[in-house]
Amino acid sequence: MRKTIATPLLLVTACSLAAAATAQAAEWTMATPYGDASFHTQNTKQFAEDVAEATDGELTINVHSGGSLVAHGEIKPSVRRGTIEAGEVFMSVLSNDDPIFEIDTLPGVAGSYEEAFALWQATKPLITELFAEEGIMPLYAVSWPAQGIYTADELTDPEQFEGLRVRAPNINTQRFVQNLGGSPTETEESDIPTAFSTGRVDAMITSVSTGNSMTAWDYVDHYTDANLWLPKNIIFINQRAFERLDEATQEAVLEAAARAEERGWQMSREDGDNSAAVLEENGITISEPNEAVAAALQEAGDQLFEDWLERASDEAQQVLEEYRAGLDN
Repeated sequence: MRKTIATPLLLVTACSLAAAATAQAAEWTMATPYGDASFHTQNTKQFAEDVAEATDGELTINVHSGGSLVAHGEIKPSVRRGTIEAGEVFMSVLSNDDPIFEIDTLPGVAGSYEEAFALWQATKPLITELFAEEGIMPLYAVSWPAQGIYTADELTDPEQFEGLRVRAPNINTQRFVQNLGGSPTETEESDIPTAFSTGRVDAMITSVSTGNSMTAWDYVDHYTDANLWLPKNIIFINQRAFERLDEATQEAVLEAAARAEERGWQMSREDGDNSAAVLEENGITISEPNEAVAAALQEAGDQLFEDWLERASDEAQQVLEEYRAGLDN
């Protein structure tokens, strides 16, 4: 019987092949502040599954939801440092980096899904450039449904805003609440029930989707569908981590991201419609603002926009001008 002798050359070759196979496989960690009930998280997890399937497991993305791994405000710094490879944030929480990140929380700039998507396309080049300076690469962005106001009592008079403690998840919303005469409170989505039960907030500005996932009917009775703005979540990755992938895996990531963006915007539309129905089924009254309240919201929004113009760079203002010119064509 002929025996096979494991020569040093064969051993070296086998070890090299094994090492190469191991080196090709990669495992990423991704953090999102939103819980599993959010359509955003569901879309993000589907993105991760699509990447794993497209790469035959050569790239695995482990999604940690609900702020379980990294706090919302630390997600971008963690991706920048390479502590984690990928993250998802509410884009306007990055407003301290540059006012361009808060442009989608300016009332009157984008009032529909079509306009919100056009705004994303207009701002994406500048956002990509700003991210690149920090070694970060945006993959895609998905809009929330339009934002409205949850309150215990129906909003019928602008004076109701005076001293009202309002959950405001970002600096721009906080400024807006202050312009109305209210008292803004920064509260993460996962902390909303506690904030209401302990009296830290009396009201909140958010979407029907968040109201549904957070069972808003447990602590408020009214939702004013003010169509304030359509903010976005942005998903991004560490540039060096991306560059370490082979070309085929890079393409798989980008293709999965493109599908996630398209799917996510459709999920947002559908979730908005479904969530509004669920709110009403659970006793929440949905109404549009009356003339007096609408005028107060408009005035507060105008002040917010003027403040943004004073802080925004020439590049950011040019992006806004080009976006609006495109809407007129």
